Amino acid sequence: MLYLTIMSIEININCDLGEKSKHHSNKNDPDLLEIVNSANVACGYHAGDEETMSQVIEISKKNGVSIGAHPSFNDPENFGRERINLSSSEIKKLIIDQYEILQNIATNYGENVTHIKPHGALNNMACEDIELSNILAKTIKEINKEIIYLVPTGSKMEIAAKKQDMRIACEIFADRNYEDDGNLVSRKKSNALITDPNEAKRHVLTMIKNQALNCHSGKKIPCEIDSICIHGDNISSLNTAKSLKKHLLDNGLLLKPLNKMEKFL
Repeated sequence: MLYLTIMSIEININCDLGEKSKHHSNKNDPDLLEIVNSANVACGYHAGDEETMSQVIEISKKNGVSIGAHPSFNDPENFGRERINLSSSEIKKLIIDQYEILQNIATNYGENVTHIKPHGALNNMACEDIELSNILAKTIKEINKEIIYLVPTGSKMEIAAKKQDMRIACEIFADRNYEDDGNLVSRKKSNALITDPNEAKRHVLTMIKNQALNCHSGKKIPCEIDSICIHGDNISSLNTAKSLKKHLLDNGLLLKPLNKMEKFL
């Protein structure tokens, strides 16, 4: 019966890619780019460089994967996962500079950056802080009002983006657990990650079926779902991506790049 309740729903699988650094290998990027629909590309501030950005864009273009900027705090030492307090002008410059770095490389391939998704601590802070969320939303809309803003569903980022009447895609995480407030369980906790592909499949399909977050406690929080994130730096990322894609297709969902989804055409 699950097939009948969710068949023909459009959904997107996105993945954080190009994150080569001392913390993470990007060896699985080519394989992941044959599975996912949209790539969130590290812009050099938490990971990656011009070479990795070029590689992801080139392979994405070949596979019909849409390209997004994945801007972060300028903190490669901590992979962008440590919280940093910056002024609104510093935040604005951070986002614009990273978008422009990636867009300039994309132009060489005749491609465009069609979405933006903040990374790591910047994203987590904005989920909790409406002032920071407003700064991000206004900045991204100023860059290009046609840009799709990929935000965690139910977060303050979604609230701020809706106030700006932006093109919003709401995402859930296949490989992360949720607290009762809808935020992700901190990576400092032992139950933060879901590394079993079968558990990830159940986690995702239940959320899509119910249009609600599965909190680790068992609580359900109603939400909108457009996209599913698989973190490219998890040990089981490739197996999770393969298993999840097959499971979604087997259950009648339509997988599309963000910029090809009907709501954005």
